[in-house]
Amino acid sequence: MAELITAQELRKYWVNKDEIALLDVREEGPYSESHPLWALSVPVSEIVSKLPPLVPRLSAPIVVYDDGEKYVDRAAAKVLALGYRKVFILEGGLSAYALVGEVYRDVNVPSKAFGELVESINHTPSWSAREVKNVLDGEGDVVVLDARRFTEYNTMSIPRGRSCPGGELVYRVFQAAPSPQTTVIVNCAGRTRSIVGTQSLINSGIPNKVVALRNGTIGWTLEGLGLETEKTERVPAPSAEAARKAKLCAEEWASHAGVSVIDETRLVRFAAESEDRSLYLLDVRDPDEYAAGHPVGFSNAPGGQLVQATDEWVGVRGSRIVLYDTDGVRARMTASWLLQLGWEVHIFDTHSTVPGDLQSPALPLVSAPQTWTITVEGLQNLREATIVDLARSPTYRKGHIPGSWFASGPEIARDLKTIAGDGPIVLTSPDGNVAAFNLANARASVQREVLSLAGGTAAWKAAGLPLETEGRQLSEPIDVYKRPYEGTSNARKDMQGYLDWEYGLVAQLANDGVAGFHVIRARGARSTE
Repeated sequence: MAELITAQELRKYWVNKDEIALLDVREEGPYSESHPLWALSVPVSEIVSKLPPLVPRLSAPIVVYDDGEKYVDRAAAKVLALGYRKVFILEGGLSAYALVGEVYRDVNVPSKAFGELVESINHTPSWSAREVKNVLDGEGDVVVLDARRFTEYNTMSIPRGRSCPGGELVYRVFQAAPSPQTTVIVNCAGRTRSIVGTQSLINSGIPNKVVALRNGTIGWTLEGLGLETEKTERVPAPSAEAARKAKLCAEEWASHAGVSVIDETRLVRFAAESEDRSLYLLDVRDPDEYAAGHPVGFSNAPGGQLVQATDEWVGVRGSRIVLYDTDGVRARMTASWLLQLGWEVHIFDTHSTVPGDLQSPALPLVSAPQTWTITVEGLQNLREATIVDLARSPTYRKGHIPGSWFASGPEIARDLKTIAGDGPIVLTSPDGNVAAFNLANARASVQREVLSLAGGTAAWKAAGLPLETEGRQLSEPIDVYKRPYEGTSNARKDMQGYLDWEYGLVAQLANDGVAGFHVIRARGARSTE
């Protein structure tokens, strides 16, 4: 049974560096408008599928909250049903928390706030969009490295930009800019990844001049400059000599920062302790390298994205992290940032071998109903059925089973009652899991027959059946926050508002007092305080 916990008690966990996970069980839209610094977005309808990798230890303390939507009892029951043993409900919800702690807008806030702190401490150099444009027009000795994921770069990029995700910057920079006279410009969509990427290169001690594109593609667009689309240029893997130089730089910086290197013996010990201390094993290499082969038990978390969005992989604040690579560069640079973000982080020595039989903690009890399902063929033959899709709204808009309705997962019980008629209702989702995990709640909410589609929309598509993009809504699509730094159709006021918000994050951190960040100055830097 879940217990109550006050906001003051919750904050003590963070201050004392004790393990705890805080789940905002509303949809991502409301979450993005206001939440505590260390809150994770885990909608109540997605708990079964999303929570286990975020919280791998069943005895880790978990707190759930909403803002009066009455999701918390259902959420706590789902968390307990998975086998978690220390489940709490935040007394008074978000409104009670806001009386004693700062609440934040947007998503991935800890990393974004940290990026602003890095710039303010290190005075990370940057050029405005117009300054960068003038340099590029002058055709000087300069390279532009886009620190975002390749898919974001492919959507839009500034002229002469090449894809080099943030975790790859130090590893590949000597390949991209072999001459020390070459100026390196690092950009992202907004601010964080360009600040952290630029500072990574400076911290590593490369001889080149390095600057960030101030405010990224947002700043470029606000200046009235054009973006390019569908570019595919990537910085290639480094030559042996370029990789050697990168490793020397990474080793010197990691030693300065105090990054811990562990061998096989300590990894085995950490794994043996994982029932009592949450452990995350993360391979920070490029996804293609990971797919080609990786150690058993390690999940892929590309280094730049792991720093930018740690909360998408690591759900328990106060936990232990071990990073893996094969080059001695990417894990070191990633670890140096996670260390400053307040995590206990270690890197696995490249001269050691990861055991194939590492001990792992007991797993959450994830099981989908085996009854009340219907196959694709059965659905085709079902008369007067209404199909309800629990996909996230952007996925639904890209393509869904013809005639299906978009519905909110957290509000499925409410919204199924609005469907006209008395025929059967069939729930689907991208792979069928979210639909199956919410089937019992849906069946209890209406008198009609409710089934879930085995394999979900993917099974429909695999059968060679068509999808459509015409939308029908049972629920308001508040399930996804529209990020003003992604895509090419953002309003100017939203982009400027986002930048203004980022500039204020350092003040919020100072007023909050639970971040636990400590920025390490570059070697040779002197405090001006």
